[in-house]
Amino acid sequence: MKFGPVPVAEAQGHVLAHSVLLGTRRLRKGLVLGVGDVAALVAAGMDHVAVAQLEPEDVGENTAAAQLAAALVPNPDAAGLRLTDPFTGRVNLLAEGPGLARIDVAAVNRVNHVHPMITVATVPPWQRMDASGMLATVKIISYAVPGAALLAACAAARGAIVLQRPALRRAGFIETRIPGHSDGTPSDKGFRMMQARLTRLGADLSAPVTVAHRIDPLAAAIAACKENLILILTGSATSDPADVAPQAVCQAGGEIIHFGMPVDPGNLLFIGRIGSRTVLGLPGSARSPAVSGVDWVLERVICGVPVGPEDIMSMGVGGLLKEIPTRPQPRSRTP
Repeated sequence: MKFGPVPVAEAQGHVLAHSVLLGTRRLRKGLVLGVGDVAALVAAGMDHVAVAQLEPEDVGENTAAAQLAAALVPNPDAAGLRLTDPFTGRVNLLAEGPGLARIDVAAVNRVNHVHPMITVATVPPWQRMDASGMLATVKIISYAVPGAALLAACAAARGAIVLQRPALRRAGFIETRIPGHSDGTPSDKGFRMMQARLTRLGADLSAPVTVAHRIDPLAAAIAACKENLILILTGSATSDPADVAPQAVCQAGGEIIHFGMPVDPGNLLFIGRIGSRTVLGLPGSARSPAVSGVDWVLERVICGVPVGPEDIMSMGVGGLLKEIPTRPQPRSRTP
């Protein structure tokens, strides 16, 4: 593609590079100049105009954006995404429902390294999406790009972006209480906050079960829960794998997969398993609506994304989240 000023008499068929105001009429940038447009420029006394001249091997911005978007999402219905019509070299990729942004980071990086005028911008991997939320935008920066570069970008892009939709529709909720112990939190706040988290993903909580903060009654409640995901919120923070909640999971016939996470708030979360069922031990930050490590793990489990020790231990970079002011043990002490 050639870019720059040309004599107006030679501008027909080329792309107008910058908008031009002709009295009450505006010729907008991106317009392919026709006979009438050139005549209007001549009548306005212009002798040169800035244009983009496409070479035979070039692909126009809208066509290029549409082709790259189709390569990123070959089957929109299966991917849970909707692609907008191209405009000014852009196509947006929108979620058709709630879920998580599943992004092949290496593939997107390969696309963005093909040619500086070919770009794909996305939300962070595994970001929770609402219906109609934008996962990514394809933008062809110039008015056209070389066809060979577009082919290379499309080859690198194949199926790189998908909406990971919810796989679980219901979870069990068990809360332990310590007689005479209160931190001023309303008795149902933890349940309400977790219900809100699940509702965002189209899931629900079963009726809450409350037991004493002891291993035996908690183990019995865990064994009695029939949901494929069991959430445990303890009246006192779980501070060690030998504490009440992890030991209750083991007594109920399960195992602890991982304790703790490098995300703050959310350090004291643990994940366990009883047969094919997943158990999440929730930290106190689950009682807050603020984003915490709870959200990062819970959302993946709800959407059927495997979460193991390696996944959790890799969450530290970016894991310093906004402080929760009501936390019993904040990060810093007020002098």
